Amino acid sequence: MADPVSLARVKDLLTEESSHRTLPREAGLALQHAELLVRLSTEQTEKLIAELRTLPFVDASVAVKLADTLPQYPDEIRLLFSKERVTLDEPQVTRLLEIVAQYR
Repeated sequence: MADPVSLARVKDLLTEESSHRTLPREAGLALQHAELLVRLSTEQTEKLIAELRTLPFVDASVAVKLADTLPQYPDEIRLLFSKERVTLDEPQVTRLLEIVAQYR
């Protein structure tokens, strides 16, 4: 399986490509979506993902989801982990919220 790509990185890639040529309709819509939702720079996003990956219960795909959405509440964290085979306890949820809050 390929490594997940953050929305900030997608925005950078599409912006760079749009400077060289006209994007197809779908790519243009993806760029608009990325521009609307991205809140961190690519560098900040990569730092956040790297910090989240140091936690043993966070894999790459969840780290990217957390960096893209920047959750504020425990229920948002639990929702992102709902399809994972990990059950988080309160200290883990609190730690994730603390890390994400540093980048918000």
